[in-house]
Amino acid sequence: MLEKKISEKLAKIKMLILDVDGVMTDGGILMDSDGREMKKFNVRDGHGLVMIQRHGIQVAILTGRTSAVVEHRARDLRISEVYQGALNKKEVLATILEKNRLAPEEIAYMGDDIVDIPVLKMVGFSAAVADALDVVKRSVDFVTVQPGGKGAVREVCEMLLMAQGHWAQVSARYDF
Repeated sequence: MLEKKISEKLAKIKMLILDVDGVMTDGGILMDSDGREMKKFNVRDGHGLVMIQRHGIQVAILTGRTSAVVEHRARDLRISEVYQGALNKKEVLATILEKNRLAPEEIAYMGDDIVDIPVLKMVGFSAAVADALDVVKRSVDFVTVQPGGKGAVREVCEMLLMAQGHWAQVSARYDF
């Protein structure tokens, strides 16, 4: 069961915003001899994102780096709001809020590094992956059991579905 305070925060969420490196991935970057970048994403995390979108929770990506791989993954998951090369994530969050007519308490954000702390402090629900920096873990509402790129995003997706009363529909759809 979800802690009451966390459940109440999650019930208000209309959008989940994710950092990429260290959250959607394990933080590693593979590069071939031609300088082409590769990243490893978790399929279960991806399915969690599909499930929350199916139940009306929007998803956005907010990352400081720029990578074609991220664009491909976002398209694959039907995530249309992708903000790369974000040097000031607080400013980009303000843009997201205005564009989507959302209040900060309607946003959940997942991060892992110090660049995420300003945004983590501004949103309605903040989460850090298990292998985030300690200073980040101390700044959030929830720390996942799983590390980045290995199921942490799925954990938060399932929590959102439970807190918003969609879990029975999910379990019925998959017959469990």
